[in-house]
Amino acid sequence: MTALERQSSEAASGEVVYDDAGRVAVAEASAVKAEAGVDVTAGVGCHAGAAEMKKAAAAAGQSELLEQFAKDYPQGPHDQPQTMCPAFGSLRIGLRMRRTATVLSGSACCVYGLTFTSHFYGAKRTVGYVPFSSETLVTGKLFEDIRDAVHKLADPDQYDAIVVTNLCVPSASGVPLRLLPKEINGVRIVGIDVPGFGVPTHAEAKDVLSGAMLRYARGEAEAGPVQAPRGGRSEKPTITLVGEMFPADPVTIGMMLEPLGLAAGPVVPTREWRELYAALDCAAVAAIHPFYTASFREFEAAGRSITGSAPVGYDGTASWLLAIGELCGVARDKVDAALNRILPAVRTALAKAPVKGRITVSGYEGSELLVARMLIESGADVPYVGTACPKTRWSESDREWLVSKGVRVQYRASLEQDIAAVDEFHPDLAIGTTPVVQHAKANAIPGLYFTNLISARPLMGVAGAGSLAQVVNAAIASKARFEEMKAFFGSVGTGYQAGVFDEAPKEPAKVKELPLKKPSATDLPKEAMGC
Repeated sequence: MTALERQSSEAASGEVVYDDAGRVAVAEASAVKAEAGVDVTAGVGCHAGAAEMKKAAAAAGQSELLEQFAKDYPQGPHDQPQTMCPAFGSLRIGLRMRRTATVLSGSACCVYGLTFTSHFYGAKRTVGYVPFSSETLVTGKLFEDIRDAVHKLADPDQYDAIVVTNLCVPSASGVPLRLLPKEINGVRIVGIDVPGFGVPTHAEAKDVLSGAMLRYARGEAEAGPVQAPRGGRSEKPTITLVGEMFPADPVTIGMMLEPLGLAAGPVVPTREWRELYAALDCAAVAAIHPFYTASFREFEAAGRSITGSAPVGYDGTASWLLAIGELCGVARDKVDAALNRILPAVRTALAKAPVKGRITVSGYEGSELLVARMLIESGADVPYVGTACPKTRWSESDREWLVSKGVRVQYRASLEQDIAAVDEFHPDLAIGTTPVVQHAKANAIPGLYFTNLISARPLMGVAGAGSLAQVVNAAIASKARFEEMKAFFGSVGTGYQAGVFDEAPKEPAKVKELPLKKPSATDLPKEAMGC
């Protein structure tokens, strides 16, 4: 545009212009969608809320994914338990596997938080990140960037697999990880979506990745010979154990299976890709943690039978070994001989480590019902068990046993429900998440953080029978100290006294409550009076 033309344009429109940018055509959203095949209306930010994110994901063609999530990880009675970002669960699993690279696709703030938390919990691997902007998300360039990243990363000398995870915004926008190559240079590419609006807890996100890997490995095994386990195949039929446990628990389970002519197989989530094949090559599957729905679906597709619960306490050990024997066709006399050998030792261990007191149990790891069973068999009164995980058929035997003992079992428990249970039952000890423990201690009730202090102990068989007693009894015995501290400090640090002050805090003046005045006709606007 010449200076004369610009002056004429200014005179005609009344707008002062300085360059020719105004003459450039602006692409409408519909045009971008048609050209790039991307629904730009789905490009919502993570601040939009779960409902809007779900709408955006459905508009972006993710309805099937959301429907599967709803089946595998049912919600209720509320929208979502208050746990950490669910993607932490799948990220943690990938970072602990040998020869496995992990790449995240999501908002930078989310990636920062997940990376920080992973390294805080001991991860020593690099977390890959493919950044994006509104432009790359809308135009489909983000998918191209992810594809380029996995091509650069796919080094068979270093990796067996690369896990690419969509967080909330890419999932809601329909970034199609399913279109990534299944294999590059012999390196497997596993793409998963772990949105906070579809996967309720980080525990269930472990299942998202485990299920995806089992599905991939099952396809490989069905296609032909696969790599043997690092230690070779077991000479005995194996029982695959599903759920993260204390490292000694699989060893203990293996010792209990030995008299049945069985062996403990791999633990899912596995620590190496080749273990997935061994996990599928089993006589039966033990759902130690009952929420691995996608993983169980893969085992059932492979023709494997599954049993719930775990060998915890006297009753739990007896019923679990009977179920395993039945699934694997072990002669009943052989099972009875094993029970006669194992159960007296469990009973003795429980008797030597009694627990006295009322305890409420809550958490988000998935083993809360098992811990409650152990505490009850140790002599504790457990009126309430809350778990952030959903009710599944694999936890039904545990639920029935607990209910028969008078326990209230709450699946998908909210923080408010767990705290309300503490207030209702006034326990001698509250086992739960950090805010539950904080609430209990603020009320002079001892508390133990479930994840770090309870999950970090053996739970199975003889080894588990007395493992909780020491820490639980020590915590209960500390109640007098809490009462002394509460009596000494009183209400300091609570309410208006919370915080740091140069002077003694003063209670703010109460706002005078004025009586409500019923409006008269003269107070109403004329429009309301029909004028």
